[in-house]
Amino acid sequence: MRNSLLAAAAVLTLTGISGASAQTTVIERDGPDRVVVDRPATTSSTTVERRESSSTGCATKSVTKENEVGDRKTVTKETCD
Repeated sequence: MRNSLLAAAAVLTLTGISGASAQTTVIERDGPDRVVVDRPATTSSTTVERRESSSTGCATKSVTKENEVGDRKTVTKETCD
C-alpha cells in the first residue's frame, strides 16, 4: 500500500512537471508598415518688411508669403516700447 502511494505520488509529480513545461507562450508582433510621402518642392516666395518709428518708439514687421498657385497671406506685428 505504501509503495503504491509512493508510485502514485511520483506519477502525479512527473505529470505536473511535464504539464507545467508545456505552457510556454510566445507572442510575436509585427510593426506597422511605414508610409513615406514625397512632396514636391514649393516655389513660394517670402517678403519681410520692417519699419521703425523713432517718434513713437514702435516697430512694425510685415511678412508676406505667396505660394505657387498665387495665394498670398500677410501677417503684421507691431511692438511698442
